[in-house]
Amino acid sequence: MSKTQQLNGYPSLSAFIVSDNDRSTFIYRRFDRLSTRNLLYLQSELAELEARQIAYDTEDVEGAMTDKQCARNWADFKSQSQDNERQRKRMILVKEIRETLEKYRKAILLEKMTLSIEKPSSRSLSAFQNVFNNLHGVKPGEPFPTLGGHSATLYDNEEDLLVLSSPEEEDRLTGFLRYYFGILFTIQRTDSPLTYFSEAKLRLTVAIINFVLAAALLFGAIYNLYWVPDNQKRLGLIAGYTVAFAACVGFATNAKRSEVFAACAAYAAVLVVFVSGNLTSPN
Repeated sequence: MSKTQQLNGYPSLSAFIVSDNDRSTFIYRRFDRLSTRNLLYLQSELAELEARQIAYDTEDVEGAMTDKQCARNWADFKSQSQDNERQRKRMILVKEIRETLEKYRKAILLEKMTLSIEKPSSRSLSAFQNVFNNLHGVKPGEPFPTLGGHSATLYDNEEDLLVLSSPEEEDRLTGFLRYYFGILFTIQRTDSPLTYFSEAKLRLTVAIINFVLAAALLFGAIYNLYWVPDNQKRLGLIAGYTVAFAACVGFATNAKRSEVFAACAAYAAVLVVFVSGNLTSPN
């Protein structure tokens, strides 16, 4: 369906959401308040059921032998629940507790999973809100939400939003390029008036920079040491290259401090082995 054939509303909004190849526009509300209230209701419902269960247990202490036997034998309990009114009500309570407890725990797990989903980036959210409020191609002061009714304010609260396809954890180099050189990674598509940010181009650029840095710091250092015969100067060069290597690893990767130490140790060891092998220029 072409853009002119799409009705403004759910058709146009869903078309926009799927138009981004990086899936950064899959933004939805979490409904935190509703979810929290639902958990509170389930929690209170279980508390009431638990109180009724405890009341039955208290009565069993002074109750008839039949009640005591039902409290310790499931087969007797199930059999008595067919004819004994008290045990029948208690069986209904057991099943109600089972169903409510299952709903509660499922809701708890789903809420935990939902809270772990990241919020949309400011760039993606700004573009989404502009499209949702139809700010492109309208006069100032005339925006109108794509969805009507109470859905018109769905995306007003930034703290209550999530994005289903969040980017991987960024290293400092990726964040630096995204923030200061983002214009280099934008693409203009013919099917949309928006400019899209290409995560694929950014990842490729970061990979190339990492490759160049790795090659320069390893082979460049070896080449430099090869032409320096003085051992004192070599030690100074090894120290300088190791510091530069540590800085690059910390800036261009997500390596932890322990991993940076390990990488620097391995890098320095390679340079020391090269020097100890007495490989120098004939000059």
